[in-house]
Parts: sequence; C-alpha cells; structure tokens
Amino acid sequence: MNSVEPVHSTAVLLLIALAAVLVLLVLIMRFRLHAFVSLVLVSLMTAMVAGIPMADVIGVLMQGFGSTLATVALLVGFGAMIGRLLEITGGAQVLADRLIGQFGAERAPFALGVASLLFGFPIFFDAGLVVMLPIIFSVAYRFGGSVLLYALPAAGAFAAMHALLPPHPGPVAAGDLLGADIGLLVVVGLVVALPTWFFGSYLFGLWAGRRFVLPIPQILGAIDAESHDRIPPSFGTVMLVLLLPLGLIFLNTGLGTLATMGVVDAGAGWVTVLRLIGQTPIALLITVLVAMALLGRGRSATEVERIMDSALAPICAIILVTGAGGMFGGVLRASGIGEALASSLDAVGMPLIVAAFVISTALRVAQGSATVALTTTAGLIAPTVAATTGLSEFDRCFLVVAIAGGATVLSHFNDSGFWLVGRFLEMDEKTTLKTWTVMETLLGSIAFGFALIGWWLL
Repeated sequence: MNSVEPVHSTAVLLLIALAAVLVLLVLIMRFRLHAFVSLVLVSLMTAMVAGIPMADVIGVLMQGFGSTLATVALLVGFGAMIGRLLEITGGAQVLADRLIGQFGAERAPFALGVASLLFGFPIFFDAGLVVMLPIIFSVAYRFGGSVLLYALPAAGAFAAMHALLPPHPGPVAAGDLLGADIGLLVVVGLVVALPTWFFGSYLFGLWAGRRFVLPIPQILGAIDAESHDRIPPSFGTVMLVLLLPLGLIFLNTGLGTLATMGVVDAGAGWVTVLRLIGQTPIALLITVLVAMALLGRGRSATEVERIMDSALAPICAIILVTGAGGMFGGVLRASGIGEALASSLDAVGMPLIVAAFVISTALRVAQGSATVALTTTAGLIAPTVAATTGLSEFDRCFLVVAIAGGATVLSHFNDSGFWLVGRFLEMDEKTTLKTWTVMETLLGSIAFGFALIGWWLL
C-alpha cells in the first residue's frame, strides 16, 4: 500500500505519531491491555486521525499486518521447528557444551555472540535468532543468571550483521543507490560491525544481565523425560543442521550481491534457480526436512510430528503480536509521516553524513522498518551524493554505514523485531524498552560514530 497524500502539516503528523506511541504506552503498561489488541486499536485510530481515506483504512491495516506476517511467520515457524528438534534431541546441549569447552564458562556470552556473528553473516535477523534460541537457553540453563546475559550478545550480533553488512538487503540496496563498491562495503561494514557489537551489545549485555534478572523462558517447551534416555546427536550432525540454512541462504544473498556488482547475469537460469533455493523460507523448509531426517532418527513418524506440533503452538501469540506491530508501522508509513519528516530534514543543510544519519533515524522512528529506512534514506540523498564532487569510495561506504546506524536506533512499538525479541524472552514492554531498545540505540550510535571518524580521517 503506497503512502497517501498527507492532509496535515509535518508538525501535525509528528504530533499524531507521538500521541499514538504514548497511547500505546498507556494502554499496555498502565491498563494492561493485551499488546495485540492495543496495537490493532491504536493502528485504527492513527489511520483515521492521520487522514487516510475511510475507504482505504482497512486495506492499509491489512497490508501492514499481512506484509509483516508474510516476512515473519514462515521464518519463525520453520525456525521454531528446527529449534525444538535441537532442544528435544539434545542437539542444543551438544553445541552448548562444545562452545563452553572452547571458550570457558566465564566467556559463555562472548562465545554465543561470536557464533551469532558467524551465523548472522548470510542469515536474516529473525531466522537466525529463532534458530539460536535453544542454544542460548541451554547455556543459560547450565550456568544460571539472567537470560539477558546470554541472549543480548547473540541478538545484538544478528542485528549488527543484518544492518551493516552485505549480503543483507538493506546495505546492498543502499550501497547500490549511492554507488558504493559492494566489495569494499563488506570490508568497511565488517570493520565497523565487530567493535560496534563488542561495545554496544556484548558489554551492554553483561551489564543488562546483572541489572535485569530474568528467568529462562519456557516458550520453546521443555525436554521430554524420555529424551534423557536417548543418545544425543553428534556435534557434526548439529553443525550440519545449523550450517545448512546459512549455506543455502548464501546462494541467494551472495549471488544477489554478485549480480549487483555485475559479476554474474541476474537473469541466467542457474542463477534464478539457486537464488530460489536460497530464499530464506525455502532454505529453512529444506533444513526442517533434513533436521527431521537426521535428528529424528530412532523416533517414529508420530513422535516427530508431535515434536513439530509442539514447536508451533507457543509461537502463535508471538507471530500475531509481531504482525500487529507491523500493522502499526504500516499505518505510519501510509500516512506519509516518515516522508514528510525526511523532506523537512533534507532541507536543513547539515553535513551530508550527519543528514544521512538523522534522516534515517527519523524514518526508523516514524515507521519501524530498518530496511525501509535504509533504502528510503539512500534514495533521498542519492541525488545529493551524485552531485557532490570529491567523494571517495570510502566516503560512500561510510555514508551507507551512517544510514544503517540511523536505521538501527530506537527500536520501539512499530518495529516487528521489538515484539519478536520481547516475546521470545518473555519480557514485558517496559523491560524490552530498557534493554532491547537501548541496545539497538547503542549499536546504531556507535556505528555512526565509527562512520563519522572514518569520514573525517579517510
């Protein structure tokens, strides 16, 4: 659903967006109205107040809801199935033991973060987090303490890689629009992502884990008593299940990047077939089938079916709330709030790299989607970048990083990731704001700081 022509000034639209967020806070935190109901209600009210034609209101709501579900539901569903199989067969514990054996108990959060950085290179945030959750919970259960101590370094790793590094779609699209060299962008993005994760996610996760003591969630279910009598899968089998979606997804993202660079023909038959196999839902579907075959050995088809069924029930609420968050973000996008704000900021006349960060931040806060903020901001400043002389290849890469930083900060109610993380870790909204939102803001701000330093020095 495209944006409608704004019927209010930018100032009024911003006030509407602010009021909508405040109403959500009051409904959810003060009156304890369920987040799903609150999000749908406020989305409806915001659409009407923002001037979206009455005939289009339901269409806008359903578009935002449906597009988010289309992105999230399959990924979370398949990811939960893989995670449940790893959990109930002891595979998660096998990997957890190996990680701890390599890094030591004291470095368990660091080990989980490093593993997530590696897994997060080709795999998207949503899918990667869901697949890693049983390993995170297994490590947390073994060593005790707040689950945030182990979950935030891993979640932050996926978030940083998704925002800053090709072959993820946001930085690839932004790099293409700004004329950045994708190969160089990978190097610059990696150099920025690693210290950004260390300071903004790992160290913050250690602090938050001590500050907010949360129990280990039971969202993925408990291990059946009968599972203790079975031989767990080998480490090689577990790694095959975990690495298979990464390899398949890299077929899509890697070939997409090469096509953008002009190295391969995007229309070639073999490219389209491999990219189809590497689409995240297809890759996870293939992985589910392989996991059922490898991890389900020694179990009847009925047992495996029961395991699969038990994986889906706990996540239904998560998927619905996440979809409702997408509905709220869709309403804000359709109302023209983000575009109006970005246009106003574009005319202020601040330095190019600062303007890129501020515009991206405004779009992120206004409509929720990091990828939309990345690509939209890149499109807005592309004419200015093209008209600016003397920009080096590094400058263009730092512009992409600055935009990615702005697209990461201040995750809140209109961001599907906010609800995904909050619900999986069984946090209330207030705690999610104090942990996940703060961490995302740190990641984006630190990344922008590195981009600014590079812009001035190189």
